[in-house]
Amino acid sequence: MDLSTILGILTGFGALIAGFTMEGGSVSALGQLSAAVIVFGGTAGAILTSFPLSDLKKFPQWIKTAFTAQSFGTAAAYETLVLFAEKARREGLLSLEQELETVTDRFTRQGMQLVIDGTDPEITKEILESNIAILEKRHKVGISVFEAAGGYSPTLGIIGTVMGLVMVLGNLSDAAALSESIAAAFIATLYGVASANLLWLPIATKLKMKDKAEVSAMEMVLDGILSIQAGENPSILKEKLKTHVGTLLPSEEKAEEGATAPGRAPAVEGR
Repeated sequence: MDLSTILGILTGFGALIAGFTMEGGSVSALGQLSAAVIVFGGTAGAILTSFPLSDLKKFPQWIKTAFTAQSFGTAAAYETLVLFAEKARREGLLSLEQELETVTDRFTRQGMQLVIDGTDPEITKEILESNIAILEKRHKVGISVFEAAGGYSPTLGIIGTVMGLVMVLGNLSDAAALSESIAAAFIATLYGVASANLLWLPIATKLKMKDKAEVSAMEMVLDGILSIQAGENPSILKEKLKTHVGTLLPSEEKAEEGATAPGRAPAVEGR
C-alpha cells in the first residue's frame, strides 16, 4: 500500500474533525445524509455527464494506482540494460534474443526485439516514443476525472447549502430550531470543499506524480535501448542511465558499502 496516500487522507480528515471537536462541536453534527447525497451524488452525476462510460470503467484501477506503492521496475530495468549492453558488446546483438525471454517488462522487451530484428534506430525511437505518448494520454484521462470531481464538489456543496437555507427560510415558525437548521444546511458546503481538497484533488496530484515516475522509467529504458543499438560502451551507458535514476541503485550501494567496510581499503580508480 502507498502509505503516504492513506496517511495523508486520514491526517487531513482527522485534523478537521479534531479541530471541530476542540471548538466544542459534536462529531454527530457532521453527519448529514441529505448533504452527502447532494454533494457526492451530484458530483458523480457531473462526472458521468463529462466523461464516457468506457473511460469511467477504469475508476477502480485509478483508485488502486493511487493507493498502491509502485517502483515501475526502474532498478530492474537498469540492471537488465547494463547486462544487455555488456553481452551485446562481447557477443553481438543477436546473442540477446535468448536473454529476451527473461524480460517481463513489455516495453523493454518490445524495444529490444526491435533492436535484435535490425530495425532502423529512428524507427525504433519513433515506435517507443509513441508508446510513451499513448501511456501519458491514457493516464491523463484518470487525472482529469479526479480534477473534475475536485471542481464540481465545492459548487455542489454550495448548491446543497442554498437548498437547505431555502427550506429553513420557508419555515420560520420554530425559532428555537432555526439556528440548528442553518448549521445543518452548511454541512453540504463542508462536504464539498473538504472532499475536493482532501480527497479528489490530492488523488489527482498523486496520479500525476506516478505518471511522471512511470514515464521517466520508460524514457530511461528508451535511452538505454538506443545506446545498446548504437553499440555504446557499457560504462557510458551506465552514466547515461544514472541521469534518469538520480541516485545509486541497490547493487551499487552494496558495492560501495563493501568497498568501504571496516578492515578493507576503499577502491581507487586507476587514472
